[in-house]
Amino acid sequence: MSHYSVLTLGDAMITMNPTTTGPLRYVTNFERKVGGAELNFAIACARLGLRTKWISRLGKDEFGRFIYNFVRGEGVDMSDVQFVEGYPTSINFKEIRDDGSGRTFYYRYQSPIMTLTPDDICPEMFENIDVVHLTGVYLAINPRNKFVAERVIRMAKESGAKISFDPNIRLKLWTLEEARETFFTLFPSVDFLLTGREEISMILESEDEAVWAEFVERYGIGELVIKDGDKGSKLYAGKQWYEQRAFPVSAVDTVGAGDGFDAGYIYASLHGYSYEERLRFANGVGALVTTVSGDNEGLPYLDEVLAFINRESVVER
Repeated sequence: MSHYSVLTLGDAMITMNPTTTGPLRYVTNFERKVGGAELNFAIACARLGLRTKWISRLGKDEFGRFIYNFVRGEGVDMSDVQFVEGYPTSINFKEIRDDGSGRTFYYRYQSPIMTLTPDDICPEMFENIDVVHLTGVYLAINPRNKFVAERVIRMAKESGAKISFDPNIRLKLWTLEEARETFFTLFPSVDFLLTGREEISMILESEDEAVWAEFVERYGIGELVIKDGDKGSKLYAGKQWYEQRAFPVSAVDTVGAGDGFDAGYIYASLHGYSYEERLRFANGVGALVTTVSGDNEGLPYLDEVLAFINRESVVER
């Protein structure tokens, strides 16, 4: 177990994955899984050996208990996760078409996470925490969540923790205008901005990397990390760009790859890796996630990542 600690905050969901392809109305069987961007990040960190704490609220129902036990089984600190009466645990159903494309249908109105208020956030939660990771998914669920996030950021900063942020834009939950307005209030506090190429282009309304660099300088963001799928990733830090190619893999399911990448980048950063090594390590985590179907099933353990990126021969036991 690493002596570095991360904390994340956000919703969790039961994900119903279809066992057959085609329009959802014709699908009769589903496999129950657990999903959620911040939850995937927490599990990814725990598997890499980081001490990981998750702040959340779950419905006081069977699905809530299932998520709680599953995440606790991954070694995540659950002391700030509570069950709430009267708010059912969120659910989503996936549809997978024959060509591999998919859609997700969310049933998360009155999500239990809505009961989390700024008053629930206290300084003790941040003791010995090195990095606090937030995403735009939590911010999108309810406009009031911004106030919780602001308090989290303030207390994290006071305790000396760094802030990592993944915009993770979900246009089913809010408009791009709403997202941008909220993000720009938070950017001055962000140390690590981990975003997709398409996302940063939407947020900054420009595909010009010079514009991105100027934005980093203006908002005092420590490191801007751009995830670009099978094209690899790049990073702007210290007035300079760095990049790394992706690892070639046969991707089966890209869900959760971005969350895994984020965890890999934070792990590598905490352990003093160089900028190039951080990208390489994070690319490795992201690549491994895509080789397994499911939101978090493919999140690798540390030894698997090291073996993969170093191409060591792993002895099969």
